Amino acid sequence: MLEVRNLCVRYGQTAVVDDVSLTLGEDEILMLVGPTGCGKTTILRAIAGLVPISAGEIQLGPWQIDPKRNVPPEKRNVGMVFQDFALFPHMSVEQNVGFRLADKSPVDHWLRLLGLEPLRKAMPDSLSGGQKQRVALARSLAHQPALILLDEPLSNLDAALKDSLRWEIRQALKTAGVPAVWVTHDQEEALSVGDRVGILNGGRLEQLDSPEVCFCEPRTRFVARFLGEASFLTGQLEGDVVHTSIGTAPATPVNGAAGQVDLLVRPDDVSMELSSAGNARIDHGRYEGGSRLYAVQMDEGPVMEVRVSHETRLKPGDRVSLRITTTHPLAAFARSEL
Repeated sequence: MLEVRNLCVRYGQTAVVDDVSLTLGEDEILMLVGPTGCGKTTILRAIAGLVPISAGEIQLGPWQIDPKRNVPPEKRNVGMVFQDFALFPHMSVEQNVGFRLADKSPVDHWLRLLGLEPLRKAMPDSLSGGQKQRVALARSLAHQPALILLDEPLSNLDAALKDSLRWEIRQALKTAGVPAVWVTHDQEEALSVGDRVGILNGGRLEQLDSPEVCFCEPRTRFVARFLGEASFLTGQLEGDVVHTSIGTAPATPVNGAAGQVDLLVRPDDVSMELSSAGNARIDHGRYEGGSRLYAVQMDEGPVMEVRVSHETRLKPGDRVSLRITTTHPLAAFARSEL
C-alpha cells in the first residue's frame, strides 16, 4: 500500500507540492487532477524518485523515504507510463515489452491481454498512438511493479480513442491487481476512471474522495468549478432545503453554511422552457451533439448554465422559464466564502 504523508516539494523557495497526504489501496486507481502547474506531475515524480522531497514521507511496501533517506528509482519497483510513450524505436513490440526481463512469460500474457499479439514483431514507428500506449502499459505491467504511475497517458490521442483506451487501461490495471496513480487534466477522464479523485490547487490537495462525492459534494468552490459547469444561485437554507427564486431544492451545507447561501447548480439540475412570461433570457448556446448547453441570464440573478436535448433550439434573446428540478441534494456554500 502506498502512503504519502505531509509531502512537500520545493524548487528554491517555491512550494510546488505543499503538505499533501494520501493513501492508496492494493488495487485502487487514484486520479490526480488540477490546472496546469498545480503539482500533480511533481507528486508522481517524487513517488518515482525523480525529484527530491523537501519534507514528509513516502512509503511503499518495504521502502520508505524522507528528506534524509532516499531509495533510488530503480529500487522502488514502480512502473511509469508517459504521455509520449517512451518506447525504444529500434526494438519491436515484443522486445520493448520484455526489455530487461529474464523471464519472458509475462510478455506473452500482456501482449495477449492488451490485444497486441498480432503486432508482436512490429516496430514502434508503424504503430498508432493507441497501440503505442498499450505497448507502454504492457511493458510496465510485465515487470510486475508494486505501483503504476501514469502521467497524462492519453493526452496525445484523439478524443474517440481516449474514450475506449481509458477503459482498456483501467481493466488491465484491475486484472493485474496493481494500484495506480493517474495524472490527468481531463475532468471527465478523472471522474469516469478513478476509484477516487484528488483535486489539486496551488500544490495543495483540496479534496480527495470518490468521483461522485467530489462532483456532488465539493468542499470548495474551486472543486465545484473545476469538475464541471457550475452556477451559484442565492437562496435561503432552512433545515435541509434551500429556497431560491426558481424553486426549492434539497441541500447539503458545506463547512457549516447557514442562512443565506449560494447553491451549486449544475446544468442538469434545471429545466427550461420557452415562455414569453419567463424569468430569464437566452444569452448564448453551444451544440454538443446529443445536447445543447445554454447560458441563460436571469432577470434577477446570475447567468445560469442549462443543458437540454439537442432538439431544443433557442436563439439569443428568447425568453425562457427556469425551474430547479433535481431531487438529489445540492451543495450550499456560505455567502461569505470566496
